[in-house]
Amino acid sequence: MIEKERIILGIDPGTQVMGYGILRIVNNKPELMAMGILQLSKYDDHYLKLRRIFERIIGLIDEFLPDELAIEAPFFGKNVQSMLKLGRAQGVAMAAALSRDIPIFEYAPLKIKMSITGNGRAAKEQVAYMLQHYLKIPDENMLPQMDATDGLAAAVCHFFQTNNVSQDKKFTSWKDFINKNPGKVKK
Repeated sequence: MIEKERIILGIDPGTQVMGYGILRIVNNKPELMAMGILQLSKYDDHYLKLRRIFERIIGLIDEFLPDELAIEAPFFGKNVQSMLKLGRAQGVAMAAALSRDIPIFEYAPLKIKMSITGNGRAAKEQVAYMLQHYLKIPDENMLPQMDATDGLAAAVCHFFQTNNVSQDKKFTSWKDFINKNPGKVKK
């Protein structure tokens, strides 16, 4: 049996802290490969922050060889300057992926939270808790920075969105579904 594998790099863009999570899917079973943050608050120069984001994304791509990039879309806030800076951070992360020919998928924060917790307004802690249990991540591997789990959440959201059992098949009934998916039914 040939194992199908794909790797998804999830990014939570930010100008103070950028979070990332890398998900490996083998035969439609996701597992955590890595997650972490890029601490940017130590840099005063906004352009230097953008350079560091680009370099880190390229480093992650070269190390883990993801097939796809899932990124959290910026949300509309009241502070236009903050939105502009966040949009630049997201654009630089996207440019890094594009420079390596990696397809990009963008998800709104509400969509990501909804796919992980069932609640689009869930707290970051709820998202982290659900990810930890869904991916069976030991406590010692969980990072205190929620930006890392937000990046991982983008990857898991993308997995959920693209892992539709009927994506390439059409079914006429439950019986038809069972006949075409015997491995998905417990007896």
